[in-house]
Amino acid sequence: MFIKPPQPASTREVVYSTLRDKILSLELPPGTGLSEKEISLQFNVSRTPVRESFVRLAQEGLLDIYPQRGTFVSLIDTTLVEEARFMREQLERAVIKLACDSFPEQQLAQLESNLAEQKASIEQHDYKGMFELDERFHRTIFDGCGKSNTWTVIQQMNVHLNRSRMLRLAADYNWSHIYTQHEQMAVAIRNHDAQGADRLMQEHLSLSIADQSLLQEKFPAYFTTSGQP
Repeated sequence: MFIKPPQPASTREVVYSTLRDKILSLELPPGTGLSEKEISLQFNVSRTPVRESFVRLAQEGLLDIYPQRGTFVSLIDTTLVEEARFMREQLERAVIKLACDSFPEQQLAQLESNLAEQKASIEQHDYKGMFELDERFHRTIFDGCGKSNTWTVIQQMNVHLNRSRMLRLAADYNWSHIYTQHEQMAVAIRNHDAQGADRLMQEHLSLSIADQSLLQEKFPAYFTTSGQP
């Protein structure tokens, strides 16, 4: 049986994914101006894949395109941050209670392995690595409960919340409380403690409410609120 070899990613996909990663990791901070010409030179491509990538990123809420004015990395919308946090809190509390009822040993081992990696990221002050491990920890709970599609839906609303979370990690390397809560969640799942797990998840996701006020004070130029200029 002939197996078609994997095809290389298209130029458009490379430009899109690279820019998206840079925006989400704050390598391109909110408000940064982007030029089609400069990006095309940077990637050594024509302007067409750059323009298509800009449109796609704008549709996701990561770029603002203003005719005659230019293209800019969108500001972090506090209204959308709170809406995404609210949705995530409701779904994650429901899922972790399911996990306490029944959770595969394989996924539990993955959570514990993830915690060891989180420790290493904390020691290295690797905020990008810590963010990815945080995401993977929560996704593993969804996967273990057979709710992978629910996780995918959450991600569609998370772009502003995730940039806010990344900024929080980059601005303050005191992540021990995040690790401790994750560790306690894994213990609660192993011990079938649904009530304790629900409380932990609620507290964990409520941290971003307090973080928002601090971040807006420290980085006021990075934020906006829906309905305001």
